[in-house]
Amino acid sequence: MLFLGHDLGTSGTKAVLVDERARVVSSAVASYALDRPREGWAEQSPEAWWRAVSETTRACVREAGVGPSDIGAIAFAGQMLSLVALDARGEPTRPAISWLDGRAEAQARRVIRRFGGERVLHWLAGAAPTGKDIVAKIAWLADEEPEVFARTAALTDATGFLVARATGELAIDMTAAGCTGMLVPETRRWSRLLSAMASFPLDKAPRLVPSTDVVGRLTARAAGDLGLAEGTRVVMGMADIPAAAVGSGATRPGDAHVYLGTSSWIGVSVDRPKSAARAGIASVPSADPRGFLLIGESETAGACRQWLASTLRVDDAELERLAASSEPGARGLLFLPWMYGERSPVPDTAVRGAFVGLSLEHEPRHLARALYEGVALNLAWILDEMRAIGEPCSSLRVIGGGAASDVWLEILADVTGRPVERVESARLAGAVGAALVAAVGVGAEPSVVGLRERVRVERTFTPRSEHRGRYGDLGAAMRELHRPLSRAARLLGRGAR
Repeated sequence: MLFLGHDLGTSGTKAVLVDERARVVSSAVASYALDRPREGWAEQSPEAWWRAVSETTRACVREAGVGPSDIGAIAFAGQMLSLVALDARGEPTRPAISWLDGRAEAQARRVIRRFGGERVLHWLAGAAPTGKDIVAKIAWLADEEPEVFARTAALTDATGFLVARATGELAIDMTAAGCTGMLVPETRRWSRLLSAMASFPLDKAPRLVPSTDVVGRLTARAAGDLGLAEGTRVVMGMADIPAAAVGSGATRPGDAHVYLGTSSWIGVSVDRPKSAARAGIASVPSADPRGFLLIGESETAGACRQWLASTLRVDDAELERLAASSEPGARGLLFLPWMYGERSPVPDTAVRGAFVGLSLEHEPRHLARALYEGVALNLAWILDEMRAIGEPCSSLRVIGGGAASDVWLEILADVTGRPVERVESARLAGAVGAALVAAVGVGAEPSVVGLRERVRVERTFTPRSEHRGRYGDLGAAMRELHRPLSRAARLLGRGAR
């Protein structure tokens, strides 16, 4: 029996077929566009997502040389903090609002005022919303597009849309629901008090379904699109960060993983909810029906690398060579990777990135090195905030496209002072996690926690103590620079208008 997993990312979807030994049998990738219709906005077409899912599913089955009846179950992992509005038939009523989108800052401020300030929200919900959060985006939709809002029957995320298209069921998984701040973590039910105070419309909240439950079966229409058998079981799935935790093997309490892709994040499996609200770090239910995932997410990582490679007119391999040729510390150059606002460790939609300390002595190799180091320093800051609330994260499993970079992983080990473990199929970890959850959902695997033993480590990078002092100084400088950079970004933004 084979299990199909999809990881629906920002720039494309990855699909894998995994066998009963958790080995990747085949994989496929398809891309789609991210639209930026206005400053601070980011949207995508759900129909483009489904076309990519259909294309990659067919490609996986074709590459594996198997038949539709060999697929035992399918599960999806979609972009966390995306908002998809669906009508009663499961059709989108507007483009999906991306996790990157920061349009709803005014609505976020209104929610904070209604609750009596950030401190009250930290106590009640674990964090205060920014313009990038679901509760604020829903309020924006009600304010700015009332006709669309009236036609909307279900407010879900990317995973919920894929489930609706696959099965006809309007549902949302626990990991996505936890991102709204309206879910009671212990009971995994909607909070009527919080929902009422935030004007969160529970009448448009779809059915809550655990990640490992079978939510339905493929309809004839969906089976035809995917090239699979009608009636194939669909397991609910989860958001992409919880899927990555499973695909990295970091499933036991205290296990930590790092994702290096368009964005970056650190996720720690925990047995009870924790938060560091002022650093934008919060817990959501994990794919394990009894567990939680502590998450600190940074908006841009690989996106920064892509930007610099494009600016310098080099490819990723050349950027890697440039970074490797520079001394640690990049000759005193510091990169702040806040290129599209930030969520953690500094929740701030206005702040923007910078190279600080730039001089006539700096060459492209120093820019490249500083960029790799800046992303790692930002992650180290998140780790420090997690350690302060009792999660030391003694080692890190690393996944995502950036995990292919030996230079980046060496820097990450040096900057964080922790062993960094690159897992097999690191680029596909989210899709592998979805496929493994599908296996749990139909009883082929006993539990999510037990999946740790299924994931193999390819290489370990050990921190080098001789660089600790230099990186400590750079990290301290980064923390000093957030406030002035944020103030400058707001002044520059007003000037642009």
